[in-house]
Amino acid sequence: MNSFVGNRYWVLRHGKSIPNERGLIVSSMENGVLPDFQLAPDGVAQAQLAGEFFLKQLKESNIQLDKVRICYSPFSRTTHTARLVAEVLNLPFHAPHSKIIHDLRERYFGPTFELKSHDKYPEIWALDEKNPFLGPPGGESADDVVSRLTSAMESIEAEYQGCAILLVSHGDPLQMLQNVFHSAMQHKTGDGLAQRIHKTRVASVLSQHRKFALLTGELRPLI
Repeated sequence: MNSFVGNRYWVLRHGKSIPNERGLIVSSMENGVLPDFQLAPDGVAQAQLAGEFFLKQLKESNIQLDKVRICYSPFSRTTHTARLVAEVLNLPFHAPHSKIIHDLRERYFGPTFELKSHDKYPEIWALDEKNPFLGPPGGESADDVVSRLTSAMESIEAEYQGCAILLVSHGDPLQMLQNVFHSAMQHKTGDGLAQRIHKTRVASVLSQHRKFALLTGELRPLI
C-alpha cells in the first residue's frame, strides 16, 4: 500500500439514474436528494453487478467484509447505489459499515446548467481544459471540487485505518479524484495526503480529469 493513505480505496460511479435516462443535469443538493432522481431500472442492475464485482475483488484480495466501509454522496442516485451494493455484500446499511460523506456530492454546475440537457457537459469540460480554476457561472470549478474531495479523503483517513473503502459518487468528482491521486502518487514518499494533493492542484494536472472518465455503474480501484 502506498504510504500516504492508510486504507485501500475503490471508486464507483452511481448506476444509470433517472436524470441520465432523461438527459438532465441534476447537480444541486436541493434537486439531487429528491427521490424522483434516484436510479433507473437499468441503474439498479448496474449497481447490483458492481456489488458482485466488488465482492469478487475483496475475496481475491483476502479482505474480510468486516473491514469494508461504504462512503457515499448524499444524492438519491448515489445513496440508492450504495444501498444496493451493501445488500449484495450482505452488510447493514448504517454506521459503522456505511456513511454519507457530503463532500462526495456531485459537482455543482451552476444555475445556468441545472436541469438543462446533459448535452451541455462538453461546454463545461472545455472550460476545465482552458482554466480549471474557473467554474461555470455560479458553479464549481475543477479546483473547487478537488478542494472538497481532499477534505473528504482526510476525514475518511482520520476515521478509518486498514479498511477497504468504497467511494460511491458521481462522474466529475470521481474522475477528478482519480486524476489527482494518479498525480499524487508520483510525488516523494514522506508527504502526507493533503500535501501530495496540494502539489497536484496546478492547471496542467487539473485540466486533464476527463482521461479518468467512468461509465455509470463502473467500479475501479483507486489505490
